[in-house]
Parts: sequence; structure tokens; C-alpha cells
Amino acid sequence: MPRSFLQGLTGCFGFPVAENPTQAMMEAAYASLGLDWRYLTVEVRPEQLGDAVRGAHAMNWRGFNCTIPHKIEVLQFLDEPSKAAKAIGAVNCVVNRDGRLIGDNTDGKGFVQSVQAVRDVQGMRCVVLGSGGAARAIAVELAIAKAARVTIVGRRLGKIAEVSDAALMFTASDVVVWKDNYRVPADVDLLVNATSIGLFPDVDARVPVDVSTFRPGLIVCDVIPNPPRTRLIRDAEEAGCVALDGLGMLVNQGVIGIKLWSDLDADSAVMRRALEEVFKT
Repeated sequence: MPRSFLQGLTGCFGFPVAENPTQAMMEAAYASLGLDWRYLTVEVRPEQLGDAVRGAHAMNWRGFNCTIPHKIEVLQFLDEPSKAAKAIGAVNCVVNRDGRLIGDNTDGKGFVQSVQAVRDVQGMRCVVLGSGGAARAIAVELAIAKAARVTIVGRRLGKIAEVSDAALMFTASDVVVWKDNYRVPADVDLLVNATSIGLFPDVDARVPVDVSTFRPGLIVCDVIPNPPRTRLIRDAEEAGCVALDGLGMLVNQGVIGIKLWSDLDADSAVMRRALEEVFKT
């Protein structure tokens, strides 16, 4: 195999599905940029993660993404985390920079870019539903982008406190224990569903939020890409909110990853069309 091909290889460590939307999106971007690159989805068991990272480094991959369950454990096999990845405590994007493996987290950055397209995050009062990796990445990046306050809403106090503490490194943050349908306070500018509620195949599942507290001007975001039009997004649109689906975050984090790997600016429209084709939207 020609060495030039290996230099252009990127990939994703995780558990692949039959039709991987991220792979379709990334390879469409590569083609539009004229890059003879591949984006491979490689199944890596947790006990083989170190071997996989060393193998990617030995083959001179430009970089790779990590999915669950590798986002935290991969840190021990890297040379350095970015400031955001260190604060978040998880990595989803690794860059081979002059032989050093640098870990970053593009999930939150991609999300913030989606919001910035409709309104400046600085000064926003934000609510993030959930306490997992996506919630933590989003909360930290909102805080870095100078949101005025980030409130974390979740079932387990210990978990939401951890997310809130990470955001507190950069801005004001507090927690709310989620018991019944969450009522969105009137002063909130941005509501984010960072849970898996509504993810395929449970497409009719309703996020426990009181939709009567939705109002025009409130920005409602769902990180779930499949289906793009979740029940939460439909409810938000009916209430006159600004609704942002999960495809925007997925596209933006892909654009950021390609920039890190190639120093080129990918066409987000090409990438979104590729995703829409997979999801038949």
C-alpha cells in the first residue's frame, strides 16, 4: 500500500453500524476537497484500545475520532490533551501533529457553532439537560464561549454536579435535580437536550419538559441526529421557538476535525446533504 495513502487515512474507533452516517459525511467532504482519503469505522474492543492507538500512530494516520466507550480511556494513550479536552475529561478527536498525538473534543465546539449561527452565545443563560459526555462537552464549551450561566439538569445529583463543576472553571453554573417535567424559566435563552431520549428507534419518546413553558425566541436544541426531527424539535417549532436539530452539531464537529487533520475548510453543505441522504430527510 503506498505510504501516501496511509498518510491520508483517518478513522473512527468504536462500534460500527451497517450504514455509518459519519463515514458517509466525512468521505463526501474529502471528495469535495479533492483529498484521496478514507474515513474508516474500526471496531476496537476496550482491552485493545492501546494497541489500536499505537497502530494508528505507526501507520501515520492523520488522526481519528473516538466514540463511546473510548472517549475517556483514550487519554492515557495520548501525548497531550487540548485545554477543552482536559476540562471536559474526554476526547473524541485525535490529531497526529508532527508525531505527537493530541486529543481534542469537537462535540461541544460543533454545538456552539450551530448556536452561534443564529445568536451569539456570549451572555446567554443556558440549560443543559443530561449529565453524560455530550452534556459535559456542551456545558464546558458554552462556558468557554462566555455564556452568562449554565444550568445542568439531571436525575443524579453527583453526576450533574460533576458537569457543573467543569463549567464552573469558565463561568457561573448551577444544578437542578430532574424530578418531573422540567419547566423552562422565563429568563433562559437556550435549552439543550443532551440526553439520548428520542434516539432511534424510540423516536416518539418525549423529553420530560413542560412544553407550555416554551416561547418564541427561546432556542431549543437537540443533539440527537437520528431522527433529525425529534419530538422535542417538533414541539419547539410548534411553540414558535428557534429549533436546532442534531445534524448541525454533527456536521460542525466534522468540519472542525477535518480542519485539524488537513488544515482545509470542508463544505458544511456537502456534509449535511450526505447526512440527509443517509437519514432520508
